[in-house]
Amino acid sequence: MNTHQKSFYSLELLYVIGIIAISFSSIFIRWSEAEVSVIAMYRLYLTNLLMLPLAWKYRHELFRLTGKQWLLMAGSGIMLGLHFLFWMNSLRLTTVASSTVILTLEPILVMLGSFWFFRARANRMMIVGMSLAVVGSIAIGAGDFRASGDALLGDFLSLLGTIAVAVHMLFGKHLRESISAYVYNFWVFAIAASSLALYNVGNGFTFTGYAWREWGLFLLLAIVPTLFGHYLFNWLLKYINATAVSMAVLGEPVISSILAWMLLHERLTVVQLLAGMLILCGVWIFIRFGSDFKKPVSAAGDAELSKAG
Repeated sequence: MNTHQKSFYSLELLYVIGIIAISFSSIFIRWSEAEVSVIAMYRLYLTNLLMLPLAWKYRHELFRLTGKQWLLMAGSGIMLGLHFLFWMNSLRLTTVASSTVILTLEPILVMLGSFWFFRARANRMMIVGMSLAVVGSIAIGAGDFRASGDALLGDFLSLLGTIAVAVHMLFGKHLRESISAYVYNFWVFAIAASSLALYNVGNGFTFTGYAWREWGLFLLLAIVPTLFGHYLFNWLLKYINATAVSMAVLGEPVISSILAWMLLHERLTVVQLLAGMLILCGVWIFIRFGSDFKKPVSAAGDAELSKAG
């Protein structure tokens, strides 16, 4: 197996790890009793705290961004903050399956944005894989969608969160062409957390007085879905196109729904399980036949990948 093949399979493995990691997010959020904006704020601030030991290594790059890069970074961070605010609120109003299934619209929005801004292209098999995954994702949440009430509001909030994270992903793709994963993630997480902090201050939400159980959940959210999920996907943006990275969200409804069935006792039907199989099939087709996934990474990419491993 040559170096490029090893790099490709390493990227696949990291991609799968990221999908599993982000799937735990909805479970931890449901377990917490704090305001969702507070959960998101501490999730991101704690992630930055965990990243600090490496700050010295990147000390020069951290403060050498251009004015345009700072502007795009601010936009990316604010969009990430809005994603957490909208989507995490949706989990309080509707089921995990319904909330996460709406996130499957993200790759479609990212693909359209990539085509418009970056002239990216998707081949026929990528579109087939995406279509299968979207159909399967819709089937998972079909039994939980409601035409009115809190569930409808939850669905709408999840849609707003999906739009926000798609914009965040497009900003990130542009920035990752010239900025390391560490610097991008550090500032984006810090900006998103600070935006949420301002929101919390404006709404009079308390920053202290939480039980140790809540702090434990904040930390789990920082480690599992943020570092092993969002950070990892932002790192992968340098080697995989934004549409391919955003496809990871299509695997989330499958694993999240199973976890919700096991840990939250939410109903999971045979139809939803079969739909989950369809999603995984679609994701596999997209990864295996996606032209950007099969494109060898650069020598510099190989070096960074070997360091990460």
